[in-house]
Amino acid sequence: MEPLFAAEGQPVLSELSKQIFLHAGRLGGQIPAEITRRQIAGVVRMMNSYYSNLIEGHKTFPKDIELALKQDFSTNPVARDNQWLNIAHIAVEKKIEEKVRGGAFNACATDFLSWIHRGFFEQLPASLRISHTKLGKPYEIIPGEIRGFNVDVGRHTPIDYHDLPRFLAVFEQQYDTGKMPPTRRLTAIAAAHHRFVWIHPFGDGNGRVARLFSHALLLQEEIGGYGLWTLSRGLARNQSEYFERLNNADLPRVNDWDGRGNLSERYLVEFCEFFLKTILDQIQFMEKILRLSELENGIAYYVSRVERVFGKNTEAGRRLLTAVLHEGELPRGAVATVTGKGETAARKILQAALTADLLVSNNQKSPVRLAFPAKVLTAYFSGLYVESP
Repeated sequence: MEPLFAAEGQPVLSELSKQIFLHAGRLGGQIPAEITRRQIAGVVRMMNSYYSNLIEGHKTFPKDIELALKQDFSTNPVARDNQWLNIAHIAVEKKIEEKVRGGAFNACATDFLSWIHRGFFEQLPASLRISHTKLGKPYEIIPGEIRGFNVDVGRHTPIDYHDLPRFLAVFEQQYDTGKMPPTRRLTAIAAAHHRFVWIHPFGDGNGRVARLFSHALLLQEEIGGYGLWTLSRGLARNQSEYFERLNNADLPRVNDWDGRGNLSERYLVEFCEFFLKTILDQIQFMEKILRLSELENGIAYYVSRVERVFGKNTEAGRRLLTAVLHEGELPRGAVATVTGKGETAARKILQAALTADLLVSNNQKSPVRLAFPAKVLTAYFSGLYVESP
C-alpha cells in the first residue's frame, strides 16, 4: 500500500493544514458559553449521523433521528432501520469523544478500529447485521471481527484476507499521529482515511468506520472545534468526487515519475488535497452559521414567523432566548429583568418557551438553557441539513 504518505514539500497541502488549524481555533471560540456549545455539539452529532447515512444511501430526517433518540421508532420498516443506523452512529461518536477526552491512544490501532465496528453493529437489530457477497449470497456481519474471506468493492479488489494482519500492523504503526511532527499530521489523517478503505478490513461497514476513526484523529489534533463541525457533511455533499478520489487513489503507479511505491502517489496527493479542502470548507461553513449574530437572527425569525409561541410578547420572548444563548443558562429569577416584564408576565413567557421546547431545565426551579429540537434547526442553522446533489 505504499506510498503511505503524500510526498513532503507539497505547498497546497501545507497551506490547507495551516488554514484548518487557524479556522478551527476561531470556530471553537465563537460560542462563549460552554453549555450552549455542548447543546449545539449534540445537534452536529445528529447531523453527522444524517450525512453518514446519506453517503451509504439511507435517507432520514432530523425529526426521525430525534424520535429515535427517544426510542420512538417508525412503523415503516425502512424508516425504522434508518433510525437504528442513526442512533448507533450517534452512540459510537459519543463514546469516541469520551475516549479522546480520556487521554492519548492510537486511533489507527486494529483494536480501536474493531472497537468502533463492534460498537456500531452491536447496537443494530439482527436484520441489519446481514450483508451480501457480489453474487448475492448473504452472510452475517460479526461486530468487530476482521473479515475471514475475500471481497470485491466496485472496481477495487481489496487484499487477500490472509494478509490483513500484516497490513493492519503496518497501518497501525505508520499512521500513529502521536509519533509524527504536527506539520504532517493532517495530511497523514487524509492518507490514512484512504488506505483504511483500500485495505477494507471488515466484511461490511468500512466506510462508516473510516469516517468515525477519522473523526477521532481530528479530535485528537484539537481541530474538532468542540464538536461544532462534521466531516461527513462535506463528504456527502461532494459524494461523487469523494468516491472518484477514493477510486483514483486505488490505482497503481502511473509512470516512473509517479512516486516509488506500488500505488499512485499523484492520486494519493489529490485525495489528500480533496480531504483537507473538505475539512476547511466545513469548518468555514460552521463559522458562518454559528456567528452569534446569525443565531440571534435565526431565533428572531423562528419566534416571529415560524411558531409564534409568545403571542403579543414575541419581542420579550426573543430577548429571553437571546440572553440564554449568550449566557448558556439563566436563573429563573432573571427572566423578568431580561424580558422587561413584570413577574406574572415573565413567568408566562418562560412557561411558553418551556412548553414549546425552546428552553429546557433540569427541574421546575433550576436555571433554563437553550434547546434545539428538530423543528427549529432550519431556522436557527440555515443550510445545515441539505440533501447531497
